[in-house]
Amino acid sequence: MNRSGTFVNNLYGEMAYLSFKPSPLPPVGGIEISERMVKLVSDANAKLAELNTIGNLIPDADLFVSMYVRKEALISSQIEGTQCTLDDILDPRSDTSANLDVSDVINYVSAVSFALKRLDELPLCLRLIRETHAVLMNNVRGEEKNPGEFRRSQNWIGAAGCSVKDARYIPPNVADMNECLSQLEKYINESDEYDALIRASLIHYQFETIHPFLDGNGRIGRLLILLYLIAQKKLDKPILYISYFLKKNQIEYYDRISEVRRSGDYEQWIMFFLEAVKAACEDSIDTIYRLSELHKRNMAIIPHTSRNVDTSLRLFEYMEQHPILDVGKTAKALGISYNTVSSLIAKYEGLGILRKTVNRNRNRVYEYAEYLDILRKDE
Repeated sequence: MNRSGTFVNNLYGEMAYLSFKPSPLPPVGGIEISERMVKLVSDANAKLAELNTIGNLIPDADLFVSMYVRKEALISSQIEGTQCTLDDILDPRSDTSANLDVSDVINYVSAVSFALKRLDELPLCLRLIRETHAVLMNNVRGEEKNPGEFRRSQNWIGAAGCSVKDARYIPPNVADMNECLSQLEKYINESDEYDALIRASLIHYQFETIHPFLDGNGRIGRLLILLYLIAQKKLDKPILYISYFLKKNQIEYYDRISEVRRSGDYEQWIMFFLEAVKAACEDSIDTIYRLSELHKRNMAIIPHTSRNVDTSLRLFEYMEQHPILDVGKTAKALGISYNTVSSLIAKYEGLGILRKTVNRNRNRVYEYAEYLDILRKDE
């Protein structure tokens, strides 16, 4: 046993195994706040405040929120092995696609939207987490694994198809899991001496260690970070995607969480988490500025004649939400004739704003290339 938890004996004989029961938060003996941690907390909070201010002050910020959510959904799902790209998610034909990888990400987008609305009605609690999980797992792979319900059997983490004997990590058994979840819910909604970002790191670690669902734990655990920061009034909008840093440092991410369980060293995990928050904030700030500059530049050159100004602006706004466009679907979505949309798109193409995509001649699909290039940079 160490300060992070204890191993528990389960079953007997050849069926015997050890599960890990994490200690309640906050850690026994408290967190050792080093000078380096103090600086990391300060830097991460400063960047988070800057990001939140930018998100509230830039007039066009709301246009980008849905794109940020989609980007976070994509990267968080890629960490779990989902094989699709931003183009797949934004493809105007994706609503009829049978690609389960795309459905995984679209469900994550829906889960974020659902959770944020529920956060206006409920505290950040186990009920909200279960309901969000039900949205995440609806009609996708893993839907047979009790969407919206905490597990009623033992799970484990290891190579595909491995047995519990060969597992890298075995979360708490069901009885211990329920006790740990109750303790975690209490911690989420109480306050202590620690900064909200330190608490967010502990909450994420604890959720991942409890691993309460049969599938989707990683995605819900990372979404929990965003929900907690919003609940704590650190962020007003979902414009932080921490998964980009965690994917880039995926092996270290898992190793540092494992190290807490192994040695009880919460501090090394907290400092890694704070670095992730700062890096993610810097990336989001840079992306918002680049998208905003692109918006201003192209707003200045799109057609503004009195006859089509409203239609042109509506198409431009639509492009920023749907940067890959099918002419027919765009016309239908905007309630504008096919020929009018086609004519405007041709003008945008002539201005270098849109370009026709290769191998899609039959469908007449165009992309807002510069916009997509900014979003693709850390895919």
